[in-house]
Amino acid sequence: MNINYKELLINRLVDRTAKVAVVGLGYVGLPLAVTFANAGFTVTGIDLDPRKIDAIQRGESYIPDVPAETVARLVQTGKLSAAADFAALKEVDAVSICVPTPLRKTGDPDMSYIISATEQLARYVHPGMIIVLESTTYPGTTREILLPRLGVEKGLTVGVDFFLAFSPERVDPGRQDFTTLNTPKVIGGITPACSEAATTWYSQALQKVVPVSSAEAAEMSKLLENTFRMINIGLVNELAIMCERLGVDVWEVIDAAATKPFGFMKFTPGPGLGGHCIPIDPLYLSWKMKSFQYTARFIELASEINTGMPRYVVGRVMDALNEHGKALKGSKCLVLGVAYKPDIDDIRESPALDIIGLLEKKGAEVLYHDPYIPRLRTHDGIQMSCVEDLMNAVRAADCVVIVTNHRVYDYQAIVEAANLIFDSRNALGAMGRQNPKVARL
Repeated sequence: MNINYKELLINRLVDRTAKVAVVGLGYVGLPLAVTFANAGFTVTGIDLDPRKIDAIQRGESYIPDVPAETVARLVQTGKLSAAADFAALKEVDAVSICVPTPLRKTGDPDMSYIISATEQLARYVHPGMIIVLESTTYPGTTREILLPRLGVEKGLTVGVDFFLAFSPERVDPGRQDFTTLNTPKVIGGITPACSEAATTWYSQALQKVVPVSSAEAAEMSKLLENTFRMINIGLVNELAIMCERLGVDVWEVIDAAATKPFGFMKFTPGPGLGGHCIPIDPLYLSWKMKSFQYTARFIELASEINTGMPRYVVGRVMDALNEHGKALKGSKCLVLGVAYKPDIDDIRESPALDIIGLLEKKGAEVLYHDPYIPRLRTHDGIQMSCVEDLMNAVRAADCVVIVTNHRVYDYQAIVEAANLIFDSRNALGAMGRQNPKVARL
């Protein structure tokens, strides 16, 4: 008798009796696990970091966007648990893979986390299981890397015995308006049956699911989203460089252009790209296209401009100090804000790390303050701690360099106390215009 694994799986997903696992409990995985658990699924989170496992077992959250009380409630009711052993997948029906996909120093994708998770999962894949990859990657990854490892070794047929799809994560840390729950979710399966099963699963927990025709279409959609942002940020960063040479206020120019109610979308310049997506994801596509003897020119040009912004900021800091009769070498510089974006505790790919390193190489004495980042490690491996007394550090600094515009800062008090400020984010707004103590990007 032929068993219809798809229908059996869909029935278990709809009535919430399917057991769910999320592999990778970081900024993407933990919110997803909590969303599934809130929807009534019994969820096991799997991660190799014992600190994350211990925190969840204690009912604690280490992700600011996930309330600790929510984790505690779900753990207490048995809807959420955590383990470091992949053997927990043996009894699981549905698995989401949310592991990191960084770039190597050579610029090519580091697929080791995906491959390792897939090889562990391959030991426990069984008929009636659905697997969804959420880690951002290049088009073809789900079909070329996951499929052969999951189906072939056990003689399982995709779309018949087990189901495989890709659904790009769309997490923006610190947002309250769009979360895992209400951000539309793109899903593309290896086969139509895979898409149907994945769409059914995610529809039980998320408000809107957007099916596409293939895993490759879903993979490409994520890269388009972030490439769009990366290229437009590169455009306004170059605009900032041009405006400085022309003696024009780039912030005024952008605000004026943004009054147009059609045909323009506002982007703002800054000290460089940060985070787990925009600086990295478009380069997956650029790397992939090299195998087709095609150069992704827009991506590579925007990347060149964006990665050069920390050096440009340091050059402008040097100029500002010179105008005040001081050399950068030997000057005290206070970097204000080191998270990659305002009001979060995420330092991944933050341009602040490059700026700190470049300032130190120029001979500056560098301190930093960030209420969300008590300690950091520079690219050179040096440990730094956040200064304890912000205003004393502001008064003592030859130049305060605003890298991340956290809302908690009292900018008026900082302007009054500082000797010199370089504002790379227009954090000071009107206070920074025409102020002899302030230089702006």
